[in-house]
This record gives sequence, structure tokens and C-alpha cells, in this order.
Amino acid sequence: MAETLEKVAQRILNDSGCPDAELSLVIVDDVEIQQINRDYLQRDKPTNVISFAMQEGEDAGLHPGLLGDVIISADTAARDAREAELPFESELYFLLLHGILHLLGYDHERGTEEEAQLMEAREAELFARIREEFL
Repeated sequence: MAETLEKVAQRILNDSGCPDAELSLVIVDDVEIQQINRDYLQRDKPTNVISFAMQEGEDAGLHPGLLGDVIISADTAARDAREAELPFESELYFLLLHGILHLLGYDHERGTEEEAQLMEAREAELFARIREEFL
């Protein structure tokens, strides 16, 4: 699974024009992601994915090739996949894509409606390629 996740991440980075960029991916359970969500984002609940971009804030540009961290809850991904009647891998790959897009500057929460639509369109475009190649 780890090797396939790496290939999916590389496909996303290649298709986003930054094939040499680096990121870390951590798969955790709901307990751990809730702690991270509470400690860093002041939201005391589990969530499916959290991204920490290295190209934002006062240290932006320090390491231009290092995008940041994507943290995914396997528990939430599995639950969401079951509810949507999708394979677990499909949900995991989508969350990885979603997290990487956040690292690349896309934002559906703090931005405008137009920015949210742009992110959704980019997700749909890239996820279609991921489905074709990996699912």
C-alpha cells in the first residue's frame, strides 16, 4: 500500500507541474488526528485529512521543494468509504489528492466560492486520472 500511495502522490505532483517537490504522508487513527486537529487547529474532533503547508507563513520559501505534511485518518477514510460504498483505496487516494492540493495553495474553506470551485474542478480532473491509473 505504501508504494502505491507514493506512486499516487508522484502522479499528483507530476500533473501539478512540480515533479521534484517533496512532502511527508502520515496515516494515523482517529485518536491521533483528533489530537492534531485540537492542538494545531483548535477543532476537538477527528477529521479525514489535515495538511500543513511549508510554503506558507514566515518560513515560506526556506525550502522551496518541500511542500509540507499530509496527515490522513485511516479510521475516518474507512468509515467514509463504507458510507459512500467505495473501496477504501479510492477514499485514501482522494484524501491524499485533497491534502496535496492544499499544500499547493488550493483552499475551499478560507477562500472565496470561486476558489472552492477551482479546487473542486482540479480535484475532479486529477482524481479521474488517478482512478484510471490506480483503481
